Amino acid sequence: MSARQIGRSIVLQSLYEWDFHGKKTALADFLERNLREFAPGLDEESFVQTLAVGIGSKIIEIDEIIQKAAPEWPIEQIAVVDRNILRIGLYELLFANHKEVPPRVAINESIELAKAYGGTSSSKFVNGVLGTIYREIGEPDKNEKTKKEKNKERQAIEEEVADETIFPYPVIDADFSAENTDLPFDDTISSGETDLFEEKTNN
Repeated sequence: MSARQIGRSIVLQSLYEWDFHGKKTALADFLERNLREFAPGLDEESFVQTLAVGIGSKIIEIDEIIQKAAPEWPIEQIAVVDRNILRIGLYELLFANHKEVPPRVAINESIELAKAYGGTSSSKFVNGVLGTIYREIGEPDKNEKTKKEKNKERQAIEEEVADETIFPYPVIDADFSAENTDLPFDDTISSGETDLFEEKTNN
C-alpha cells in the first residue's frame, strides 16, 4: 500500500469518527491522533492534512452533491463508511489539484477504499455515484488518459521488439527492416538443412 493510500485510510478513519460523534469534536483532533497512532512518520502527512482540511471546509457542498447524485439515498441513510468514502472521492474529483490526483485516479482510489473498508456492495455504490458525477463534469481526463495508455502500449511494443533480436543479424539502425534487405529472414529452415549448410561451409 502506498503512502497516499495509507493517508486516505487515515482520513477515512478520522472522518468516520468525526461523523459518528456528530461532528462535535474537531476533525483535526481525530486526524492528529490517528496519524500518531496508525502512521507515525508518514511521508505524505501534508497530503493527509490538506485532504482532511479540504473535505471539512467543503462538507456541506459535497453532501449536497451526493444527495443530487443519489436522490434515492438520503445522506443520513447512507452507511457511515460509504458516505465518508464518497466525501473523500468527491473532494479529490471536484476540488483537488487534478495534476496531483487525476479524476480517474481519485475514483479508483475511492473504490479501493470501499473494497477494503465497506460492505459487499459499497464499491459498486461508490463507483456508481462518482462515475455519474465524473460524466456530468465532462470526463475531464479521459483524452489525457487515452494518450498515456497509447504511449504505454507503444513503449511495451518497442521493448518487445527489442527483445526479439534475430541472431546473427545485427540491428543496423532504427530504420532497419527485413523488407529493406536481401538477407534471408527465413526461420523455416530445418535442423538437417542447417547441418548440411555447416558441412559445406567447413569444407
